[in-house]
Formats: sequence, structure tokens, C-alpha cells
Amino acid sequence: MIDKIVASAEAAVADIHDGATVMIGGFGTAGMPDELIDALIAQGASGLTVINNNAGNGDAGLAALIRHGRVRRIVCSFPRQADSQHFDAAYRAGEIELELVPQGNLAARIHAAGSGLGAIFTPTGYGTELAHGKETREIDGRHYVLEYPLHADFALIKADRGDRWGNLVYRKTARNFGPLMAMAARCAIVQVREVVALGELDPEAVVTPGIFVQRVVERADGAAAGAHA
Repeated sequence: MIDKIVASAEAAVADIHDGATVMIGGFGTAGMPDELIDALIAQGASGLTVINNNAGNGDAGLAALIRHGRVRRIVCSFPRQADSQHFDAAYRAGEIELELVPQGNLAARIHAAGSGLGAIFTPTGYGTELAHGKETREIDGRHYVLEYPLHADFALIKADRGDRWGNLVYRKTARNFGPLMAMAARCAIVQVREVVALGELDPEAVVTPGIFVQRVVERADGAAAGAHA
């Protein structure tokens, strides 16, 4: 019997190792897997490479992971905003490396990894410092930059509901990078608001099929346990 439900967030992230590459879903705080991040902080893994749209907001979630000194390198498209003080401090102190990637390229590179592509050509970044040292090519009169896929050892993402096979549906904009990251990581770990019984999710509404998901954790404040029987 296929059952990907894990008893706790702590158990779900227990094997994330020092130096791992971890994709973390979310657009700002929308779709941020806060419970999984808190469990990762408590678990203690360090030297992480994190792939995320932002570089943390305020004092919680990814910002807290950075504040605890666990992130060695971050790949993101929007590292600085009014409440990115922990990233700012770490970057200015030389404690964290940054690879800045335009948002469309970030999504495309993650998608390329999940689709098994070797590389992609994109016009975004051509003629700027972001293209420095990269292969460029003119195709049909337009200039492109060669970019490589972004793979990860683990992905931490948030969905609204899931079943024991790992099929997922999302809530509105909280969907953002979650489906792509589930495809691009060797191990996708998902926190859901509610685990439902097999067959309760409308197949037409499932965004991430269970084949891309390895572990599902119901939030501690979610629905009663046992719903996935």
C-alpha cells in the first residue's frame, strides 16, 4: 500500500544533510512551508544552498533559517525588500553567497530540471551583467543566454490538501513555485492543511500528481489524523 504520510515535520526533514540543496516554495510568505522550515532549523542541518524566490521576510521561515546561520548560498530573484534584514546582514558580513536570477529564468530553470532538459536558451539577461561569462546565441534574429537547470536534493513546499499517495491541490497564489519544485527535487516534502481520503480530491483539480511527491505532513493545526485511511 502506498502511504506517503509522515507523522511529523521533524520526521519528514530528519535526513536533510549538511550541504544539501533545498528548494523552498513561496512567493514572499504566500505558500511558505513555515512548519517544515521550523523543523529544519531545529534539526540543525547547515551549509545549505537554498533556492527560493525571495531571501526571507521578517523573522520567520527562511529569514529565520538565514538568521541561524544555516544557509551558505542562496539562489533567488528578489533578495532585498524592507524586511530582509537577516539576509542583508549575512550578505554584508560575507556569510552567505548570492546567485541572482531573474524571476522568469528562475521558474524556467526549475522547470527544466523537472522536465529533464539539459539546458535552455532565454533572452532574459542578455546584454547585462547576469549574462557575463555565459554562452550566448542568436536564434532567428534574437539574442539568447544559455542557462542550466536548477536541481535540488530536497524541496519543501506547502499545499492546501493532499492524500496518502501525495496528490496535491493548492490554495490560490500559494501555489506559485510548489509544483515546479516538486518536479525538480529528488525528494519533495509537502506540508498540507488537510490530508483527505483517496478519491476525495477531484482529479481535474490535482495540480501536483503523487509521482512527484515523497512525503506529506499534515499541519499540527490541520484536520484530525486518520483522514487518509
